[in-house]
Order: sequence, then structure tokens, then C-alpha cells
Amino acid sequence: MTDPSRPAAPNAHRDVKQPERPKLLQVLGPGLITGASDDDPSGIATYSQAGAQFGFGLSWVMLFSWPLMCAIQEISARIGRVTGRGIAGNLKKHYPNGVVYSIVTLLVVANVINIGADLGAMGAALKLLVGGPQLVYVALFGLGTVLLEVFSRYSRYVSILKWLTLSLLAYVAVAFVVKMPWLTVAKSLVAPQITFSAAYMTVVVAILGTTISPYLFFWQAEEEVEEVKERPAAKPLERAPEQAPAEIRRIRLDTYIGMGVSNLVALFIILTTAATLHAHGITDIQTSSQAALALKPIAGPFAFAVFAIGIIGTGLLALPVLAGSSAYALGETFGWHVGLARKPRRAKAFYAAIAIATLLGVLLNFSPIDPIRALFWSAVVNGVVAVPVMVLMMHLASHKPAMGDFKLHTGLKVVGWLATAVMAAAAVGLFATWGK
Repeated sequence: MTDPSRPAAPNAHRDVKQPERPKLLQVLGPGLITGASDDDPSGIATYSQAGAQFGFGLSWVMLFSWPLMCAIQEISARIGRVTGRGIAGNLKKHYPNGVVYSIVTLLVVANVINIGADLGAMGAALKLLVGGPQLVYVALFGLGTVLLEVFSRYSRYVSILKWLTLSLLAYVAVAFVVKMPWLTVAKSLVAPQITFSAAYMTVVVAILGTTISPYLFFWQAEEEVEEVKERPAAKPLERAPEQAPAEIRRIRLDTYIGMGVSNLVALFIILTTAATLHAHGITDIQTSSQAALALKPIAGPFAFAVFAIGIIGTGLLALPVLAGSSAYALGETFGWHVGLARKPRRAKAFYAAIAIATLLGVLLNFSPIDPIRALFWSAVVNGVVAVPVMVLMMHLASHKPAMGDFKLHTGLKVVGWLATAVMAAAAVGLFATWGK
């Protein structure tokens, strides 16, 4: 611990940016952005499907998954902050190459499908609002995202992403515009009626797969590494243990708030579609833009417009996270220079990976492949793939050679393994009920 009687070094407070009582906006960063990006257009489609198909019957999943999501994301952040490397970098250091290549490949494939689906949903939402050519909008959204991610200064880009999290308020607003049976909502949260049909379990796994998703683990760990690079006096905690108390407090608060915002917004999307679409017999919703359009005659043009604008805002937030997490994972696996804080000429392969992942997502919308149909199943695949990733992360974070004195304490370890067991049980339940 630092001696409080010793005078602070010049500019130390400014460099580390971690006062004893930091302001909330200074604390919020990787956790808030990670949580908000979880409610991307593809996530909105999954939550809309859940509400339309099962009414309020799956709202409990968002309440149940919040502490599990907090634990696994805090563990991800700790791995990055303690070691100064992301998830892929640590996996490469401590596990066989075959394991790392398999996980990174599955991550990148799922992310590219997600990017394509999100771009398609954003283009469709803008077309609903103003008309015009959807595919042109898709290309422009993809181009704009790449240009911002490659050429914006990291600190400025993070500020933009933080402001984009306000787009999530659109879904809270819609829930209060429609007529909501709050007593029924409360009952569904505290006393859910769970069924073990294939359809029900598939949606549960899809919700968990889009809520507790591998790309979020990779992104938040890497953003903690970026934070260290951006603050000259900050170092990985394994090299500067005196910084640990303040940093771990910041990570925990940032993560709990970020995941709370994420799950609260997801809950409101389920409630809104349950109270409107499901209540009016509309149970087959495949995309977020379909959900917005279906709301129009039921909840009115204002609810429709706010829902559609939210799709665009959340997409602008999620696209860089999806493309960036793929580039980080590839870069650490193959030994590239990585980091959004680096100049493009200093990390050419890293930024090329961002551009290529986004381009492939754009091209999915121009191909015969239906990214929207693939989207729901990519969420299911994410839910299944998350299990081995979480097992490796839990082992890594409890491994003294990797984490030193910062290996997981008992409480966080128990909740982290519980989250892993829940994801595994959901995947087993899916396969056990398949075809029934």
C-alpha cells in the first residue's frame, strides 16, 4: 500500500486519474460501454422474440443473469488490469495453441455474423424512418464505423461511445408509453413459470448467449489494457500492486453499473414486446426492425419512432465493440501490435482486421445468406461457446502463475463458477429437449 504521509509525485493525480473519491463519470468506462453494447440490434431482436413469443414468461432471465454477468465481466476486467494482456494474450501464454485458435475462430465467426445482422437492422430501421435504399445505409454505417474506429483518438472515441449509451433510454421510454400490467410483470419476475420445451429452452439459451457473450469478455479485458496504456503512471497491477485497491473498486463499480444498465434495458424490451405484440397475438418476430414496425399500429407512431431510433443508436455503439474484440483476439493470438490508442501506421494488421470484419458484415447483407436468420442461431452458438471460454477464464483467474497475488477471492470465484454452470446447464437443456 502507498504511504499516505508521502507527498504525491508531480502530476501523479492527473496521470492516474484515480482520486480517492472519483466522480461517477470518471469511473464509468469499459464496464458501461461493454454492458451497453450488449443491447445491440441483434440483442434487441432476441429480446423482442422472447417477449413476443412467451410474453412476460422469460423476463426473469434478465433479473437472474445480472449477478452472473457482473461476476464474469469483473473477472474479465481483472484479468486485463492485472496482467496487462487481454483474454487471448493470456490464453496463448498459458494454454495450447489449438485451444486458442479454436476459441478465437469461433469468436470471429460469431462476431462477423453479428456485425452483418446489426448493420442490416440499422439499415432497415433508417429505411422505416426516412425511406430510401437500405443497402446503401448498411454500407454507409459500416464505412462510418470503420473510419471513426481507425482515425479517432482513443479518448475521444471512448467519449463518443459513452454518449451513445444514452440511446438505450429509448427502450425505457417506450415501456412507459405503452399500457403495462405492472402487477403481472412483478409476478413474472419473482415467481416465473418455467417450461422445459425445446422452444422455451432455445430462447433461454439465446438470451443467455446474447447477454453473457464471449465478445464482451474479450472487449472489457482489452479496454482495461487500453486504459493502462492511456495513463502513463498506471501499470498492470502485477507490477504496481499499490494501485490495486482503487482500481479494483473502480472496476467493480463500473462493471456492476454497466451490466445493470444492460439488463434493465433488455428487461424493458421484453416487457414492451410482451405487453404489445404478444398481447395482440403477434408472436413471430425475427428482427428488431420487425418489432419496431409491429409496434406502430399497436403503441402508436411515437413508440415506433423511438424504438427504431434506438436500434440505430445501439448499433453504432455495438459495431466497434464487435469488430474491435475480433481484432484484439486475432492480434494477441498472432502477435500483432494491437490497440485503439495506437496510430494506424503502428498497428496496420489490427486496424485491417477491424475493417475486414466490418466489410464482411456489410457483404453478408449483399449475399444470398440471410444474416437475420443466422443471427438467432449465432446467439445460441455464443451461449454454447461461452462455456469453454468461461471455464478457461475461471481457471486462468484462479491460477497464481497468471494472476499472482490477485487470483480470485472465494466469493467472486463461487459466483463465476455458478455463472459457468448455468451456461453449461442451459446448453445441456437445449440439447436434451431438442426435437421434443
